[in-house]
Amino acid sequence: MPRETRLSLLEDLRETPAGKPEAFRTSGGEAARSPLESSRSSTNFPSDQSEAVEPTPEELAVLSLFERLAFRVTHCMNRGAWKRFWTWCQSVFGAGWIHIATYNLMRVYGLENIEAVDHDRPILLVANHRSFFDFFTVSSVLFYRTRFGKQLFFPVRGRFFYQSPAGMFVNLIMGWWSMYPPFFTGGDKPLPEKREFDKYSFRRLTEICHEGAGNVIGFHPEGTRNKNSDPYSYLRPQPGLGKLIKASDAQVVPIFIAGLGNKLAKQVLGNWFGGEPIRIHFGKQLDLAEYIAKKDHVRTYKEIGDFVMSKIAELGEADRELYSNAKES
Repeated sequence: MPRETRLSLLEDLRETPAGKPEAFRTSGGEAARSPLESSRSSTNFPSDQSEAVEPTPEELAVLSLFERLAFRVTHCMNRGAWKRFWTWCQSVFGAGWIHIATYNLMRVYGLENIEAVDHDRPILLVANHRSFFDFFTVSSVLFYRTRFGKQLFFPVRGRFFYQSPAGMFVNLIMGWWSMYPPFFTGGDKPLPEKREFDKYSFRRLTEICHEGAGNVIGFHPEGTRNKNSDPYSYLRPQPGLGKLIKASDAQVVPIFIAGLGNKLAKQVLGNWFGGEPIRIHFGKQLDLAEYIAKKDHVRTYKEIGDFVMSKIAELGEADRELYSNAKES
């Protein structure tokens, strides 16, 4: 990465005049807010999703009886008053326990980039994917350290979350039903016979990304977890991201996340017994006008995905330099 770019990315990561790094501060230099302040600000809920696009009978027909039940329940929970209720639960209880389990390790950078976007339009957060807990920690940061009304959506693979009671239970207690909408044909164990339903899920996701004040959508361009031991390695982005961005014209903010593991007990205990710092870097909103103006084509989708991943990688390089310097000092 060019030295000028690296220096620009690191500029906001320097210590403040008071001697505290920006990791311990929110945008504008404000101290992190208390859970009570956070829950008060989160009551300014964004517009609902009561008029959401519905699947056709043909699209539903490819799902099993249980999958249709799981979808119907979760679809309902992500609309109108139910969505507002579960968002409140997520902002108070969900974000609360994540904060308690991570506050000693959490380092957050570039939060002013989230504050700077238009909160009357949806925000698409695109992040590298190394842990099951990536967007859970991001959601806690958003609820605790930003003031705009928001409701979260995390598109997921339909396997497990929509195919078993255990999956629905996990969606409830960990995601407050926000693991929605489901996709069945992606990943390393695709279910191509459900491709027809995925067409609906893509339309629904495009709708969420296109309109709705306060909609915040978490998306992993890599499509699956990167299990490489190098935290600064990345998988090839999937063309679905480019297609989604092209169709929705959402505000896109890149995120780099490092320091999270995949074992819940070890991760929580590390907060008090010397775990690795959790670093979350929010980048500036991406200017994608050049790509939005191009024709719909797989090549365009790939170019968008490559561009987005390059911006995530730049944040990763900034983290590499910052974190290596911190370990040496």
